Amino acid sequence: MSQTQSDMLVLVLGICGVLLVASFVGHMLERRLSPDGSNAAIENLNARINAWWIMAILIAVAFLAGRIGVLILFAFCSFAALREFVTLTNTRRADHWALATAFFVVLPAQYVLLWFENYGIFSVFIPVYAFLLMPIISAVRGDTQHFLVRIAEVQWALMICVFCASHVPALLTLHIPGYEGRNVLLIAFLVIVVQLSDVLQYVWGKMLGRTRIAPNLSPSKTVEGFVGGVASASLIGAGLWWITPFTPLQAGAMAFVITLMGFFGGLVMSAIKRDRGVKDWGHLIEGHGGLIDRLDSVVFSAPVFFHLTRYWWSLT
Repeated sequence: MSQTQSDMLVLVLGICGVLLVASFVGHMLERRLSPDGSNAAIENLNARINAWWIMAILIAVAFLAGRIGVLILFAFCSFAALREFVTLTNTRRADHWALATAFFVVLPAQYVLLWFENYGIFSVFIPVYAFLLMPIISAVRGDTQHFLVRIAEVQWALMICVFCASHVPALLTLHIPGYEGRNVLLIAFLVIVVQLSDVLQYVWGKMLGRTRIAPNLSPSKTVEGFVGGVASASLIGAGLWWITPFTPLQAGAMAFVITLMGFFGGLVMSAIKRDRGVKDWGHLIEGHGGLIDRLDSVVFSAPVFFHLTRYWWSLT
């Protein structure tokens, strides 16, 4: 067994252990506090735990399938997220061809460029070429009503759901001396740290939260939860240095940066939901809302983590 496989096995066993404990605790709480299903908080907790089992299994299968499995998984996530985002935009009939291009040309092309590891085009394809193409396609249809708003929303959807999300599998394209064949562990590091930060911010907020950060955007986010969650996730990130090419101090610093970006990503996406008057982006994942509700932290942190890692090793 290779070192990468050994490290991945340890990670998988650790995640399964945490989920087993969570499932046991959730089952006991349900038996004691909600035997008839009347406690909404307990029922929501168990729904979230069940959803985490499904997501963990899907990610594990993608990792086992290798590079192609990871690309397919995140291409599907981008498609589903883009669909959720577009349902909340002010698109009109004149935008249908632009939307079709976004779904069936731009999105697949982004992941094909990733497959060929063409960083030069991959990094500018959406923010330059797709951004210029979208308004052209809509403009030739002749509908000028709310044109700027409509185009900006489609462009923003592409940026978040495709460009930013594709930076997660883009970690597989990095060439780090002495770390060959282990890049999939960078994805594991990113996802684990950012998602644990979300959970820990919620836990710390429930235990100690008093001061709300942005009550109009997300009433559950508090200063105490933010500080406790980011600090805890950063320490966990430092403890996971062994699956990264970083030292413990560097891994902790990386974890700190990506948890900050994840937090602010959650705030931005909450602002969009409040603007549209919805609680969740969708209902794809029971107990978690839509796919964007799970990806909001990751998509903001992924490009930053990718470029920090890429340029760190090119400068050292």
